[in-house]
Amino acid sequence: MKIKNRLKFLAVVLILPLLYFCCKKDLSNANSSGGDTMARAANETVNLWVTSGDQTKLLQQQPSINFAADAGTNKTTITVDENTTYQSIDGFGFCLTGGSATLINQLGSAAGDSLLHELFLTGANQIGISYLRISIGASDLSASDFTYDEMPAGQTDVSLANFSINQELTDLVPVLKRIITLNPAIKIIATPWTPPTWMKSNTSFTGGRLNTAYYDAYAKYFVKYIQAMKAQGITIDAITPQNEPLNPNNNPSLLMYAAEEANFIKNNLGPQFQTNNITTKIIAYDHNCDHPDYPDSVLADVNANPYVNGSAFHLYAGAITALSTVETNYPAKSLYFTEQFTSSTGKFAGDLSWHVSNLIIGAPRNWSRNVLEWNLASDPNYGPHTAGGCTTCKGALTIGGSTITRNVSYYIIAHASKFVRPGAVRISSNTFSSGIQDVAFKNSDGSKVLICLNTGHTSTTFKVKWGAESFSYTLPVGSVVSFKWSGTQSL
Repeated sequence: MKIKNRLKFLAVVLILPLLYFCCKKDLSNANSSGGDTMARAANETVNLWVTSGDQTKLLQQQPSINFAADAGTNKTTITVDENTTYQSIDGFGFCLTGGSATLINQLGSAAGDSLLHELFLTGANQIGISYLRISIGASDLSASDFTYDEMPAGQTDVSLANFSINQELTDLVPVLKRIITLNPAIKIIATPWTPPTWMKSNTSFTGGRLNTAYYDAYAKYFVKYIQAMKAQGITIDAITPQNEPLNPNNNPSLLMYAAEEANFIKNNLGPQFQTNNITTKIIAYDHNCDHPDYPDSVLADVNANPYVNGSAFHLYAGAITALSTVETNYPAKSLYFTEQFTSSTGKFAGDLSWHVSNLIIGAPRNWSRNVLEWNLASDPNYGPHTAGGCTTCKGALTIGGSTITRNVSYYIIAHASKFVRPGAVRISSNTFSSGIQDVAFKNSDGSKVLICLNTGHTSTTFKVKWGAESFSYTLPVGSVVSFKWSGTQSL
């Protein structure tokens, strides 16, 4: 009996492990054939495009890579979390100055259409510009000074009987109409460099203040402008009351302090928009990051505040983090980045790194809904411009006759505009104090975009972690890469 019991015991000990492993194998096969609820690597394909500081790669698509199950460690790991979202994105683009429109229009129908297709559509060799800024009247990158209601010396036109946008019908309006045909949803923000000179304290295109006696007439000027553009099929999404209100030295220009802008908005511009059913957004400030106190002051005015959608910034002074200062104080208001130029004296590598770091990465990380570089196009002599206007402003394009050259700001914007579409949201991605910088977005179609810049001194290999998956990539110093992938994050 003892021997039989021992044999039974040994049989159980030997058979049970075999049954366990057989069952385990069967369960594994069942999971792999469907119905698996366990987290697995998606093996998602990642497409990528690179621009290098040495210009050997210019928005050049590279071989795709794939996510795989996350493994190993890297001290430079960017964790992308699409479940943590921030502000919506309105778009990326340029300022279509009067000079830009003239140069594009002079290309002729076929060449002009080809260029506009490249700029405003989203195909393989297109960059998908989705936001434009235009001037109300002349900017300093127009061929000459003008407004829509100039009068002979000593005369005024308070009723604006002589208001007309006819001067824009030669170049700006026709080019905008061609753009809108390609991209009907494009957003346009419009900004004056100066009011009509008869409204100003010095009756000059340069400097001076807006005469308080003409605040109401100037508000009516904005209303008539928006209505006139609408009659041409052009919707103005937003305006700012004044370009660079603390810079009276440009030609044209106007000095408008924060209290003056608040008074103009609350007493004249806002009420006139309301009376005339104008839904165009009013955006305050539109100047450098060194004075976040300016938009703060406008928004602090309880009567101006309801009319103001948000604040706009440039970065010729101050730090891009000023946008976050305003966002902290007024989180219900939107933030915009509306101008930064690249100079004829700049270097490609330095401009690429600085602009991508501060604008493409820095502005959205500080709550901006858009990023606009300055001039879309200039001629080989950096014109047209007014007398006293910018003589070193290099366009994203240089257009000389039929020759078109793509310059550094073209690639700066294209690394975002081509991939991050209007309606996207910024999503969480950790960044570093030096070396690899990044910003991430999720488009409305579910695709993800991660833009990275190497500001270090050597090529850097970093990991991108997304849920339970990751990939590694080596980015040369001074280069920017845009990654894009679809799929659902596995956890």
